[in-house]
Amino acid sequence: MRIRPRNLTIAATLALSLALTTPGTASAAAATAGGKVTIGSGETWVVSQTTKLSALTLAEGGTISAPAGYSLTLTVNGVETGQKLTATGGTDAAIVAGTYRGDVVVTVTEQNAITYQGLTFPFRQALYVDATGVVKAKSVSAAINGSATITGSSARNLKIQSTGEVFNGVYVNDADYDLVDPTISLKGNGRSDFVGYGSAITATGDDTTLVVDGARIDNKGVVRTAVVADGGSNVIVKNSKIHTADGTLPSDYVSTVNLPYMEDMPWMLGATGTVRATNLLGANTQASYINSQVSSESWGVLSTDGGSDMKLTSINSDLAITGKGGYGSYVIGNATEEFLGTTMNVATYAAINRGGSVHYGDSSRAAVKSLNSSLSLGLTAKELQSLAQRRTVINSKKFGVMWHGAGTVDIDGGTVLNTAQAAFLNKGQAVGITVDGSQGASVNAKNGVILQVIEDDDPGPVMVNGQLVNAGVYTEPTGEPAKSSTFDLTAAHSSDTVATFSDISLKGDFYNAIRGSASSGKNLILTLDGTKLTGVVTSSESHHAVSTITSADYEQLGVVTNTAEAAVNNGVVVDLSGCSTWTVTGTSYLTKLTIGAKASIAAPKGKKLTATVDGVTTTLKAGATYTGAIVLRVK
Repeated sequence: MRIRPRNLTIAATLALSLALTTPGTASAAAATAGGKVTIGSGETWVVSQTTKLSALTLAEGGTISAPAGYSLTLTVNGVETGQKLTATGGTDAAIVAGTYRGDVVVTVTEQNAITYQGLTFPFRQALYVDATGVVKAKSVSAAINGSATITGSSARNLKIQSTGEVFNGVYVNDADYDLVDPTISLKGNGRSDFVGYGSAITATGDDTTLVVDGARIDNKGVVRTAVVADGGSNVIVKNSKIHTADGTLPSDYVSTVNLPYMEDMPWMLGATGTVRATNLLGANTQASYINSQVSSESWGVLSTDGGSDMKLTSINSDLAITGKGGYGSYVIGNATEEFLGTTMNVATYAAINRGGSVHYGDSSRAAVKSLNSSLSLGLTAKELQSLAQRRTVINSKKFGVMWHGAGTVDIDGGTVLNTAQAAFLNKGQAVGITVDGSQGASVNAKNGVILQVIEDDDPGPVMVNGQLVNAGVYTEPTGEPAKSSTFDLTAAHSSDTVATFSDISLKGDFYNAIRGSASSGKNLILTLDGTKLTGVVTSSESHHAVSTITSADYEQLGVVTNTAEAAVNNGVVVDLSGCSTWTVTGTSYLTKLTIGAKASIAAPKGKKLTATVDGVTTTLKAGATYTGAIVLRVK
C-alpha cells in the first residue's frame, strides 16, 4: 500500500495504520497488504517501532525518520544497507531513495550518541553491550546473521554485514565481553576513526575488557576501521584475520588534520590512504594482537592516536600494508608499543614516532609471560605454551622508523630490520635509538644509510576559511646556515639524536644534516659498544631531489642525498667502546671521537686512513679522546 504522510503523523491516513507507538512494541506494518510501503517525494514517514516489510520504496525527496532520541537502520535479508551520510563532514546518516525488496526490516533503536571535540556521532550498531549485558534497545538484531549464540557475557559466531555507511558491528561500553569467531564485513564509508564511527568493533570504558578470538574482519571504505579501542579499555585480539581496504573519499572532501573531520592520511607524512586497520585512543587504553594477521591497503596497520599513555602490543602476529604506502604502527601520546615475534611487511615505514617508545624483540617464553601478566591478557598456560618463540622480522620498501616527534626505539633479540632506504630517519627530533645485537639482531639498509638526521620537511597544514587544510608546501632552505656561537658541538643535549649499537655488525653510513640556527643545534651522539662498523659517520649537507614539495610530490619527503661537510650546528660525537672496530670508507667530519682501550679505527684493506684535528695531522690511538674539527679521510 502507499503511505502519503504530510507531516509527522501518518496513522490517520491508513486503513491499516502503522501506529506510532513506543519503540520495541510489535510492528503493525506486518499486517499491511503484502507488507509493502511506498514513501513519495515530499512525504515523511516517522517510524516509531521496528517494522518488517517485504518491500520498501522511497522516492527522491521522500524521508524516513525516527522520533527524537532514536535511530533508524534498514536491513535487507540481514544486511545493513541504504544508509548514507547526509553531508561531507557531517555525522547524520539517512536512508537514501530506492526500492528495497526481500526480508526488509526498519529497526528503531535508542540513540548511542558519542560526542568528540564538539561533534555528536549518532552510532548505530548490530550489537551493543554494557555493564548490564546486551542492550536490546540499542542493538540492531536484524543485522546479526548466522548461528549466533549471544549472552550477557559473550557472543559466538556473529555474522554482520553492511553495505551502507557509518554502521558499526559491535560496540562494548564498560563491560567484560568475549567475541568468539565473529565474521564482520563492512563495505561502505565510515566517518571517523577517532571515535570508531563506522568500525567493525569498538570498545570503550575503563571497566571494559574485550577479548576477540578467531575473528574474520574484511572492511572496505573510508575510515572503515576494523578495531577501535578507546576510553581506557583493554582489547585483546587473538587468532584473528583482519583486513581493511581503501574507499573513495567524497568529491568535496578537503584533506585536513582537524581530527573530528580527518578521513585520510595526511600526505605530509610521506604516504597516503583512506583507512587504517586499527586505532588505539584515549588515556591508558590497551590493545594487543596475538597470533593474528592484520593488514591494511594503506595508511596504517596498528595505530595509536588522540590519546595518552596507551599500550599497543603485537605478539606472533603478521602485519602488512598491501598497497602503495603506509606504516606498521604510529606512536604518539607517550604510547608504549611492543612487537614480539612479529613479521611486518610495509610500504613506507615500520613505525612513525610522534612521541613514545617502541620495542622490537623476540617472543620468548619469559617476555610473553611477563606481558601476559602486566597487560592482563588472560592467556592460559596452554595458550602460552602453544605460542612459538619467534624473532621479529621487518621488511620495509622505504624506511624503518621515522621520527617527527621525540621518542625512542629499542631493538634486541634476533630482530631483523630490512629497509630500502634509511633504517632510521630522524626529522630533527630528540631521539633515542638502542640496538642490541648480542642475540643476532641486524639492521640492513639497501641504500647504505643506517641513520639519517635531517631538518623536518613536513610542511604542515595551512589555515583556509578557519579549517586546517593539508595544502602546505615544503621549500628546501638555501644558503649557509647561521652558526650558533653558544651551541656545544662536543656535548650531549636533551634535543640530540642519541644512538647506541652494541654487539652487532653494521655496514652503512650515519649522517647528521641538521642545519640548526644562530641560537641552537642538534648533535648526533653515536656509541658503538663491541660493534663492527663499516661505513661513514659524518656531519653533512642534505638535499631532496626536488626543492619544492607539494602533495603531488609527497613520496619525496624524507628522501635525501648527502655531502659530507664540516659541522656547523650539527656535531657528530663518536664513542668506540669495548672491542669496537670502525672501518672508515669515506670522508667523515666529527666533533669528538673517543677510542676505547680495546677499540680500533682503520681504513679498508689496501687503503690508508688519515686524520686531522683542527687542521693538524694526528695519529689516532686507542685509549684517547679527540675534540675539535676532526676530519677522517681514506686514501
